[in-house]
Amino acid sequence: MKVIICGAGQVGFHIAKYLAAEQNDVTVIDQSEELIRKISDTLEVKGIIGFGSHPDVLQQAGADEADMLIAVTFADEVNMTACQVAHSLFNVPTKIARIRSQTYLQPEWAGLFGREKLPIDVVISPEMEVARAVARRLRAPGAFDMIPFADDMVKILGLRCNEDCPVINTPLRQLHQLFPDLNISILGMIRNDKPVYPKGDDQMLAGDLVYLAVSSDQVDRAMSAFGHEDPEARRIVIFGGGNIALFLAEEINNNFPGVTTRLIESDPERARFVAQKLPKKSVVLCGDVLDPELLEEANVANAEAVVALTNDDETNILSSLLAKRYGCPRALTLVNKSTYTSLVSELGVDVVISPRMTTVSTILQHVRRGRIRAVHSLSEGFGEVLEAEALETAPIVGKAIKDIAMPPGVVFGAILRDEKVVMPRANTVIEANDRIVVFAGSEQIKKVEKMFAVRLEYF
Repeated sequence: MKVIICGAGQVGFHIAKYLAAEQNDVTVIDQSEELIRKISDTLEVKGIIGFGSHPDVLQQAGADEADMLIAVTFADEVNMTACQVAHSLFNVPTKIARIRSQTYLQPEWAGLFGREKLPIDVVISPEMEVARAVARRLRAPGAFDMIPFADDMVKILGLRCNEDCPVINTPLRQLHQLFPDLNISILGMIRNDKPVYPKGDDQMLAGDLVYLAVSSDQVDRAMSAFGHEDPEARRIVIFGGGNIALFLAEEINNNFPGVTTRLIESDPERARFVAQKLPKKSVVLCGDVLDPELLEEANVANAEAVVALTNDDETNILSSLLAKRYGCPRALTLVNKSTYTSLVSELGVDVVISPRMTTVSTILQHVRRGRIRAVHSLSEGFGEVLEAEALETAPIVGKAIKDIAMPPGVVFGAILRDEKVVMPRANTVIEANDRIVVFAGSEQIKKVEKMFAVRLEYF
């Protein structure tokens, strides 16, 4: 597949990294000579210096033969124009644009994006995506990640194995004997910052980060089995008043009954704007999130969770640690710099939120081939969870899982069949129209796509 990426920032770089690793033909456009030099030296991609919205630059990038254009520059207008030019002059089949300004995304302007107007096939709002990701994590206290799949009937949980975790040092194959009625599948682990793709005799150790698939109606039981029985937060303090913080506060007010929020924003004008947007039961304070007196006024010590969403990584980290010192049991922290991610967890932050990884996951969902319905990236280069539909001529249909030549690092986590969740076992036979939630290590994703590819006679 030939893909053009406009924008060589963090999101553009990581999309290019994923796609180039899978032998796609990737060209990246950016006006920054430094960013293009970095991406060309680091990845197997072609770099072009210029504006991604200019026809001559797109032509130089091979837009007349491109299958997809992904516009993720810092300017919404450049992203929209690039998609328009790619459509009108080069007939690029699929156009994806990152749109940050909420003005373009208001419901009254819903008809703006379409083939007869602004021909963008997929519009991605990073702020909204991140706010939704934070809200999901708030619903599963004790989990550092929670992702819904299969019409929300399956959840992927990311759990940390603490010293008191009841299942550490237990062979994985014994989990079904210990919890015969618990429908979970262990997908993979991260141990000392390195991926572990476990087999039945492997054990979970204290400090491991474990990803598992579980039926949605058994999330609480799965959390309890791993020693996480924290109550859902009823009092939440949000640090920062930007778009992500505002979206999150609105989400909590609309969909978290009985939960109260307090929000701290440093800019007086922005604080007034946020206060006007939120209902009166939400308290908005103006000041520095590192000010001890303000944290006392926000009653951080009695909050069950704080969410640090300012525009500054260092402020987010320090304010989270300060809140923990005051007695708040759980801190969720927005971190943009990937170099901080592993360090922050060791310092005591419970959940690290990466806007880059959230946006990349959303975009990859529209890049994957075969019958791929949903995609989510896990950690930094660990792998992906995909939801794929097994059509009748797919090569795995009619086979028991034990008879499928499964590459190392690929695990079937759950199957949605006739609106029921089936946890796959060795003798489970894949049937036509099964929707399978599958984990794939970063080097095995192409092989998973081929598993679900249909033969030509299907058409």
